Amino acid sequence: MTAMVLYCALGWAVFLALHLALNGRWWPWLAVSLLPPVALALVPLALLAAAGVTGGRLAAALAGGCLLVAWPQNGINLRGLLPRGPEEDGLRLVSWNTQHWNQGGDPDRFYAFLRALDADVYVLQEYLNGFEGGEVWDIDDEERLRAAFPGHHLAVGNNSVTLSRFPPAGPPVPVGACSLRVDLRVGDGVLSTYNVHIPVQLTVMNPLRPAFLRDVRRRAAARDREYAALVADLRGNPHPVLVTGDFNTSAAIGDIRRMPRSLRDAIGVCRAVLPASWNARARLRLWRIDWAFTGGGARVGSYRFRAAEGLSDHLVQELTVTV
Repeated sequence: MTAMVLYCALGWAVFLALHLALNGRWWPWLAVSLLPPVALALVPLALLAAAGVTGGRLAAALAGGCLLVAWPQNGINLRGLLPRGPEEDGLRLVSWNTQHWNQGGDPDRFYAFLRALDADVYVLQEYLNGFEGGEVWDIDDEERLRAAFPGHHLAVGNNSVTLSRFPPAGPPVPVGACSLRVDLRVGDGVLSTYNVHIPVQLTVMNPLRPAFLRDVRRRAAARDREYAALVADLRGNPHPVLVTGDFNTSAAIGDIRRMPRSLRDAIGVCRAVLPASWNARARLRLWRIDWAFTGGGARVGSYRFRAAEGLSDHLVQELTVTV
């Protein structure tokens, strides 16, 4: 039994070494890195427990090392256990992937839900219709949006919608092919909001078919282009920034390391220990693929995920921001 636990620990250590070396650097590993991030903590913890029972010191050392090395990628937010003071006031913002803009649903219920969020700024993704297989259709719901949010300014582009009570400081700026930057006049300054939607990693199909790897490679290249465009725009932006949306990237996927180190992940003020935003329709949610970052003097005062009431497979990100 001791030998079996040791072999399992060795196997996990080899896998983890490959993961750390190839994740975010070799496109085929993109499919492997879709594992639930919390597995990077649960597996070594289970090995530690087994080693404790069997007395395997080497297995325990390997498991403990794996737990520590992979900790930044397991998605666990221990800061959620810390006591919090009162939440700070600020600009109220929601960010949400609408899952094809209420396709096939009740539009009255969809718009009632949006209005009930009562945000100063709405950052909404997937302003389009489509179906599994990749084909999508542009839509035009601007008239209804303006009627539903008369006190908001509307910006549409790259299949994204930004609604804001604050006036724009300039025209919306497409970033890559899937994201939208909108500069807002907030007080005496400007806050740049980035409405982000990074392409998904793969299409669900038989992984043994050659078409599967071709699809993963094509999507990896598209993701590279979108991240490169986003990072380039951020580095040239002199304003405070809020970067949020559907990154289709978990903590276990190396792509998230491409975000500039000058940005701060909003998860630091979240009260959830295991924050997850997908799949909103499942009882057990294991992936956080929706993110929010601030930089340049912008700061998040509160951050939480809210139920989407069955309207999307993504939870809603709610946060307050001060500049």
